[in-house]
Amino acid sequence: MTPDQLSAEAIAILADLIAIDTTSRESNLDLIAYVERHLAGFGVGGRRVFNADGSKANLYATVGPMERGGVVLSGHSDVVPVDGQPWTSDPWRLTRRGDRLFGRGTCDMKGFLALSLALAPHVASAGAKRPLHLAISYDEEVGCLGAPSMIAEIARELPAPAAVVVGEPTEMVVVGGHKGIATWIVTVTGHEAHSSLTHLGVSANMVAIRLMQRLADLAERLAGEGDPQGPFCPHHATLTVGQMAGGTAVNILARECRFAFDLRTLPGQEPEEVLAPFFAACAEADAALRLRFPGAGVRVERRSRTPAFAPEADGMAERLARAWAGDNGPARAVPYAAEAGQFQGAGFSTIICGPGSITQAHQPDEYIEVAQMERGAAFMLRLADDLYR
Repeated sequence: MTPDQLSAEAIAILADLIAIDTTSRESNLDLIAYVERHLAGFGVGGRRVFNADGSKANLYATVGPMERGGVVLSGHSDVVPVDGQPWTSDPWRLTRRGDRLFGRGTCDMKGFLALSLALAPHVASAGAKRPLHLAISYDEEVGCLGAPSMIAEIARELPAPAAVVVGEPTEMVVVGGHKGIATWIVTVTGHEAHSSLTHLGVSANMVAIRLMQRLADLAERLAGEGDPQGPFCPHHATLTVGQMAGGTAVNILARECRFAFDLRTLPGQEPEEVLAPFFAACAEADAALRLRFPGAGVRVERRSRTPAFAPEADGMAERLARAWAGDNGPARAVPYAAEAGQFQGAGFSTIICGPGSITQAHQPDEYIEVAQMERGAAFMLRLADDLYR
């Protein structure tokens, strides 16, 4: 088996995966069923780990013997929406133009899933001494919500692996750290009145603006902190208000205003500690509003929290992945969050390495280069060689 051959097999699988719309708002069960049929073709079964209402599932499976020291290949099944994006080809059909493969999820991250699925039958038939574990999650794109329940089962049910490879797009270089992300939704409820009679009501928008200014001030302070010599870019924690909405008409004191924000922290930073002054300001505003109008107030809800992924000192996963990738470059970290921190938090030595460029992720006309699939195939075959020893 050569990298070109494995890459060709993976691209055929990729075409099937792209054709299944797994936008996070949709179910991913058609893709999970596809993977199960693929695995069943060489006698491997998988285990589903469902969400609360059964509309989505993680899937994990073991190829080879149930022994310690195997490798987990982990990827998420969901993709971001294509709504409003100016695609020049069908995002749900793999389209090749020159040396690029276009389609939603080609690089983020169905290309890695396709390579993993293409490798699996060859490991199954080659008498591996240690196992290959596949781990496919749901709802990574909306806060890494699906993976924790699967990771808990893997830790409980499977022999301890030597390494976890999370296949986010890194252009097949090894990444040893990522920031954490936590997201919140703040809802301010005011009291409606004519906008000329401000003494008879309270504008939720005006209260929200003051609270958002607190976040803007905090973001500015965080920008002055951090380690300029560290591996992250930007080198500090970041905070942004991503959504805001409120009010009925220009001449009505707004009854409700909602805004959502995210905080991306460095390893070692606790989001609740960073945001403690903001939470105190919300509590103070809530008390003041309730004193004036019983139905008014401020509600703060945490939407998601994904832990940071800290570089491992002399980590097993990094040593192995660098050998498989032929990567002797510097230590690297990325500003986006992924499921690597969740695996690490469960005690697994973990690394991020996958085909494609993160600059293509979430874009119209998302693509992956054929050369990246070939590099990924070479990585997979070197990994498999280690499992035979």
